[in-house]
Formats: sequence, C-alpha cells, structure tokens
Amino acid sequence: MKTSKKALSAEQNEELLQTLKARFEKNMKRHQGLEWAEVQARLESKPEKLWVLDEMEITGGEPDVVGFDQKTGEYIFYDCSTETPKDRRSLCYDRQAWESRKANKPENTAMDMAAEMGIELLTEEEYQELQTLGDFDLKTSSWLKTPANVRKLGGAIFGDQRFGRVFIYHNGADSYYAARGFRGSLKV
Repeated sequence: MKTSKKALSAEQNEELLQTLKARFEKNMKRHQGLEWAEVQARLESKPEKLWVLDEMEITGGEPDVVGFDQKTGEYIFYDCSTETPKDRRSLCYDRQAWESRKANKPENTAMDMAAEMGIELLTEEEYQELQTLGDFDLKTSSWLKTPANVRKLGGAIFGDQRFGRVFIYHNGADSYYAARGFRGSLKV
C-alpha cells in the first residue's frame, strides 16, 4: 500500500526501479543510445515522478523510456503495454463529454484520470512515434489528445493499429468502449 497520496515507500521505489530497469533492458530498441544508470539517477532525484510512473504501472501501462529531450534534459516515458492499459478503459474523453451523457455514464474520463495520475494523453504525433517502436493496440484503441477545433465540434480522436497500419479515427467524445482506453506520457 502507498505511504501517502503522492509518495512511495523506499521498498516500493526499489521494486518499481527494478521493474523499470528490467523493461528498459528487455526493450533496448525503444531507447537506443540511452543508459539505464543515467535514467535511474534522474528518477531517484525526482521521487514525485516515481509515484506517477507507479500509477502508470499499476493501471497496466507498462511505462518505458522512449526518448530524451535535449532541450530540457528530461527522459520521456510512454505507456508501452501491447494493448491500451487494462485499468484505463471504458472511459469517455473528458468531463464535458461525461456531463453531456444523459444515461449510462462511465466511471471516469480519460482526461480526468490522466490528470489525477499526473500524465498527459499521447498526442497523435506521439502515438505515431510509439507505433514505430513496436506493435501496439492490435485489438484495442487509445484516446489521443484531441485538437481544440475537433473537440469544439463534439468529437475526439483515437488510434489503433490494424492490417499493419496505424489508423487515427474520430468519435463522439461522449462515447466509451470496453476496448478503448488511453495511453500517457511523462517527462522526468
């Protein structure tokens, strides 16, 4: 059990770091040229980010390093689970969409849950980048950060991979499906 709302115990930190290290070493093509020791040092200096990564992990996201931002000196983590994270599905896009539903409201929204966790939904560009690192969402789909002009019209975008191609679609932001969730990103 977590020690507080936004902190992990020393034991939980160590367990999470071991999980992240094992995933990092198993998936080197996701982060060529990066060294785990440097990633770990950065993580250990940012305990609040470890809490966020733990939230990503316990909801099924399998976070992994996918890049390094030269401008900010931050490592970039994405949810790298094969399918959209299992404990982040059956959500409409945002609170406005949730409130517009007259009946059968889902428990939460993708945008609210991401904010509670401390992550950002992947953008369309980030999702396309993720798909170059492996095969993701072959049976599921993931809500993506939707441009304001699309959201203003009542829609939201999501992506998946079918037939060896990545597809970006639209749907009403108030829709939700058992096979649609969201993927997030975090800079550390």
